[in-house]
Amino acid sequence: MKVALYPGTFDPITKGHLDIIERAGKIFDGVIVAVAASVSKKPMFSLQQRQDMIKLATAHCNNVKIISFDNLLVDLAKQVNTTIIIRGLRAVSDFEYELQMGYANASLDPNIETIYLMPNLQNAFISSSVVRTILTHHGNVSHLVPKEILTFLNKDDNVSDI
Repeated sequence: MKVALYPGTFDPITKGHLDIIERAGKIFDGVIVAVAASVSKKPMFSLQQRQDMIKLATAHCNNVKIISFDNLLVDLAKQVNTTIIIRGLRAVSDFEYELQMGYANASLDPNIETIYLMPNLQNAFISSSVVRTILTHHGNVSHLVPKEILTFLNKDDNVSDI
């Protein structure tokens, strides 16, 4: 069984992330969405909230598992018994960073294969940071995030630290 690992901060999950998850789910037998604690990035949403949003957004995907991590990605890959890492590329600006990370992971474990998927064109401009900025100013993000998380985002207690 071929399982791919899709890591990220997902702060919050966007339609672009969901597009990558769904497409990876068609290519692989399973997709493990690995939510990085990313304390240094000071996420807007807690680790548990980010996992909860992904669970809501991927409820229709029967081959997706959501976990969290706070260690090296290559170590996590070993823990979940995979050598395949999925990364999304939105634009040329993502490419250089993702290429460096892919090479760094391969230097730590030569068995690691990083596969890059591009979101479909309508989601190519969406980033979690754009969503967070709009949320901070109480703007409408319904066209940027999966509809399943809108109720979650609209609860005052979930975005009280904005």
